[in-house]
Amino acid sequence: MKPHPTKGIILMTVAMLSIPLVDGLAKHLSAKYSPLFISWARYAVACGIVLPFAAAFHGARVFPAERLAAHCLRTVFLVAAMTLYFLSVARIPLATAVSAYFVGPIVAVLLSVAVLKEQLTVRKVLSVALGFVGSLVILKPGGMVEAGLLMAFGSGLLFALYMITTSHASKSSDPVKTLAFQCAVGVLLLTPQAVMSWSTPLSGDWIFFVGMGAFSAVGHVLSIAAFRLADASTLAPLVYVELIGATAVGYLAFHEVPGPSTLLGAALIAAGGLILIRR
Repeated sequence: MKPHPTKGIILMTVAMLSIPLVDGLAKHLSAKYSPLFISWARYAVACGIVLPFAAAFHGARVFPAERLAAHCLRTVFLVAAMTLYFLSVARIPLATAVSAYFVGPIVAVLLSVAVLKEQLTVRKVLSVALGFVGSLVILKPGGMVEAGLLMAFGSGLLFALYMITTSHASKSSDPVKTLAFQCAVGVLLLTPQAVMSWSTPLSGDWIFFVGMGAFSAVGHVLSIAAFRLADASTLAPLVYVELIGATAVGYLAFHEVPGPSTLLGAALIAAGGLILIRR
C-alpha cells in the first residue's frame, strides 16, 4: 500500500481515543473478576466479532499467509502487555497507569531507528520529548513506586516491541486478516490463565464484556491500518493521545479527579501529537 502519513496519523489518533473505553470497562469489571480472566474475555469477544467479519470478506483464508513469525511475535508482545496493563489498572487510577505505560512510544521510536532503519527527524524527536516530559509531570517521580506502576511500566516496554513488530508484519498483510490472526492466537495464549481464574459472568455484565471486545477490535484494526500508511516512529508519539481519553474516562466513570499536574502533563502530550500533524 502506498504510504500516506496524514491518513495514518488520523487512523492512529481515532484508535488511541477508543482504547480508554476498553480500559474503563476492564477497570469496572476488575471489581468482580480477575484481570487475568478479563484479558482472555477481551480477546474471546473480539474473536467472535472479527472472525465472522474476516470470513465474509476473505472466505476460508481469514489469516495472513506471509510473515507468520512476525505476526506470532507481535501477538505475544501485545497479549503480555495487555495482561500487565489490566493488572495495573485494577490497582491504580487510569491516568496514572497510562502515564507509566507511555514509556512505550519512547522506546518504539528508538527501536524504529535502530531496527527498522527509519529516519529520525527533528519533528519526531520534539514530539517524543514533549510526551515524555508530560508523562513525568503526571507521574511526579521521586515518591514511593507502587506495584501497579511497575506493571504499567513493563506493559509499556512490551507495547514498544509490539509496535515495531506490527510495523514489520503489517506492511504486506490485510488489516482484517492481521486482526483475525491476533485475536485467534491471543485466545489460545490466554486460555490457561482464564481457566485458572475462571468466573462465569453475571447476566448484567455481559454488555460490558461485549463492549470491551468490540471497542478493542475497532481500535486494533484502525491501528493496524495506520501502520500500513505511516512509519512506526511517526505513529508512536500519537499513543500519548490515549492519556486524554483515559483522564476523561477516569473522571466520568470512577470520579478520579485529575490534579493540576495531570492537566499540565496532558497539555504537553497533546502538543507533542499536534506537532506531527501540523505541516
